[in-house]
Amino acid sequence: MSNPTREKWDKIYSKDREQMASATAVVRENLHLLPESGVGLELACGLAANSFALAGQGLKMDAWDISPVAVEQVNQRAVAEAVNVTAVARDVVEQPPEQGRYDLVVVSHFLDRSIITSIIDCLKPGGLVFYQTFSQTRVSEGGPSNMDFRLADNELLSLFAGLKVLLYREEGLQGDTRKGFRNEAMLIAQK
Repeated sequence: MSNPTREKWDKIYSKDREQMASATAVVRENLHLLPESGVGLELACGLAANSFALAGQGLKMDAWDISPVAVEQVNQRAVAEAVNVTAVARDVVEQPPEQGRYDLVVVSHFLDRSIITSIIDCLKPGGLVFYQTFSQTRVSEGGPSNMDFRLADNELLSLFAGLKVLLYREEGLQGDTRKGFRNEAMLIAQK
């Protein structure tokens, strides 16, 4: 059966990519908050830049994406670099993660509100969620044009209201909009 979403992302990941994407700011700037070891999950991983950064810090990473093309590239890189990242082609909406399995979940540039409860439930007690995605309040173009795939102001805080917030950043239109963290929101929270 045809899956337009999978086909769209397969086409994107089939193109030649000269350089690998880097981990998102929520991961890059907050490695000091990670546990010393454990099992993590990156949802809608794409080429899994976050997973590779987190595996480099000692975590065993599962990386899920709807695109088998992306998953194949991630697994090839993991083998070539001998990194503890295992990618699986999986629709996270249709097959959410199992309860109580992960020490950390990272999500970047993906928003499906229907799986937020599953994200929280799959965390072990004390587990962390690192989340960064596009906001409706923005100063420039980029990201999804459909507002359903963008966060309202402070929405990450309400979506993860039952968790302890360790970090939240959403600068919106405040101050000098040529500087700072714009067009997105990030959250790190603990179960």
